[in-house]
Amino acid sequence: MNKWWQKSLMIAVAVLTLGAIPPSHMLWESLLDDKAHNDSQPAQEKDKQVLYDWIDPGEFYFADPSILHTVHKSAEEQAYLKFGSRIGPIIGEEFQRAILPNMQQAIDMHLAKMGSAELRKLAISEKPSGDHAEKIFHIYDMETNKDAIRFHVRTEKKPQQGYFFNFHYHVADDNFQQHITLGDIYWSKNTPPKWLS
Repeated sequence: MNKWWQKSLMIAVAVLTLGAIPPSHMLWESLLDDKAHNDSQPAQEKDKQVLYDWIDPGEFYFADPSILHTVHKSAEEQAYLKFGSRIGPIIGEEFQRAILPNMQQAIDMHLAKMGSAELRKLAISEKPSGDHAEKIFHIYDMETNKDAIRFHVRTEKKPQQGYFFNFHYHVADDNFQQHITLGDIYWSKNTPPKWLS
């Protein structure tokens, strides 16, 4: 927003409220900071960042918790298969600590919306994409072969910083349009090897 619009808006509110809301109020500061922050972000960094710390795993009820355990275990196996022997040993510890818990909570959150009959029809794809493709695994319905959730990792090069692995997922609810970030892992300034290598 232009500076003169900001000043005009503050003056108009101060006059209309007879000074009850002064221009130095915290509301104005947070409004202006949020607007400035949003304007300065590039379009691709406006992707939704989800923080799962507030989710209590105990609040989800699953009639058969073994299904959930199987999905979690398969998700971890597919991720390490995707990393291969060159990337896995280097990022494995950080993946276990920062990304895998978010991945498991995202699975819990989305599968909690399904009934037990729907859960029994779910499977995890077993072939992560190699080369430079993003796919880690998809959770899909075995009867219809339609994906419910797609978990991906993208290699990003950030100027002056180097290469990062951006872990994210997409859901069928919005036709896989929204990019929901799980977290980033730094690689180095050198180009990472291809997936599955």
